[in-house]
Amino acid sequence: MVDISDEERELLAKAPFNLEKYKEAIGVEEVTGETGYATTERTGIRPTFDVCGIWGGYIGEGAKTVIPSKAFAKISCRLVPNQNHEEIAVLFKEYFENIAPKSVKVEVTSLHGGQGYGCPIDLPAYLAAEKAYSETYGKRPVPVRSGGSIPIISTFEQVLGIKTILMGFGLESDAIHSPDENFPLEQFFNGIRTIPLFYKYFAEIGK
Repeated sequence: MVDISDEERELLAKAPFNLEKYKEAIGVEEVTGETGYATTERTGIRPTFDVCGIWGGYIGEGAKTVIPSKAFAKISCRLVPNQNHEEIAVLFKEYFENIAPKSVKVEVTSLHGGQGYGCPIDLPAYLAAEKAYSETYGKRPVPVRSGGSIPIISTFEQVLGIKTILMGFGLESDAIHSPDENFPLEQFFNGIRTIPLFYKYFAEIGK
């Protein structure tokens, strides 16, 4: 079980989020999920089990009465701090193979994984980044947790014993990883303004 601090929850509540616009954007009438957590928390800080793709049989245009002999699915899981990706992979494999009916043959293959990582908001580097963002955008940034696949960050912590801070400038409208992924020039230049400020404040805080 992983949770966020009262301060993080208070700051997260101040983040701009409109549930009605969110539902409209993804084309649903209502959202559901883990009880006791807001939509922004469910989509950002909680463990997830995602079906990323399903295929099998005839998938071309038009109708065809083909009964597939095989079906496939790609699964991913968002891990959170204190979860081990190797352990989760074994647990999923064992559970999925156990619930499969004896009339089918199931094979589960683990492709890759990485440990979960969290950056404390009292970390000097975080405080420096917070000041840098505040100066560029004129508003205090809201700390959020989100899914991602950057396993080397947790490796830095395990091997080097140091925390890493990630500073992003992308927007939801960037449609990341989609065919029409984009990045606004305004955000590009904001990044150029912010990064030197981060180094300035990090040097000051470290004194």
